Amino acid sequence: MPPQTGFAQSGHLPISELERSRLIPSLSAREQLEEIERMSIHAARVWAMRAAASDEEQALTEQFSRELHRRMFAGIWRGAGRYRTVAQDTGWDPERIAEGMRMVLDDAEGWMRFATYPVHEAAVRLHHRIRCVRPWSDGNGNHARLMADVLVASRREEPLTWGLRTLAGQAPKARQRYRDATHAAERGDMGPLLEFARS
Repeated sequence: MPPQTGFAQSGHLPISELERSRLIPSLSAREQLEEIERMSIHAARVWAMRAAASDEEQALTEQFSRELHRRMFAGIWRGAGRYRTVAQDTGWDPERIAEGMRMVLDDAEGWMRFATYPVHEAAVRLHHRIRCVRPWSDGNGNHARLMADVLVASRREEPLTWGLRTLAGQAPKARQRYRDATHAAERGDMGPLLEFARS
């Protein structure tokens, strides 16, 4: 099974008031939030890998994507599995999110059908495109990475490691490399993100 793909934040950072307004449980520390997210994401990963193994085509459907997010964050964040309805600094306008996700998933299905990209590259491009749409109020990065992992697993390829092979135990460095790689992808250079996903 592919490794966990979340990047832990500093447990010393406080939970912001905006985050607190969207959280379902009453938590006092980020450490607590990270722990319950880790457990929930792991359970969602187990479900997703089994589902993709039984029907590889469903991994690229909007229904699967929404159910995956719901399973990852139900009981933690309000609106789990539902597209955000409030505009943010980044991402698509809320009224266009459903259209954007359909386009992203249809494109990825086409990449796989016509072997436009090798599987790892297709998965990393899927991850990047989901992050650009930013469909959720919370959990976009974790969801996009897990969607990429599921696509790779559904094609029986070597799992992506998202920096865990080379940066295990170095969460701040891993977060920074991931940020740098996603910024490069936004400028049209997918190389650093693909390299990071395999490192």
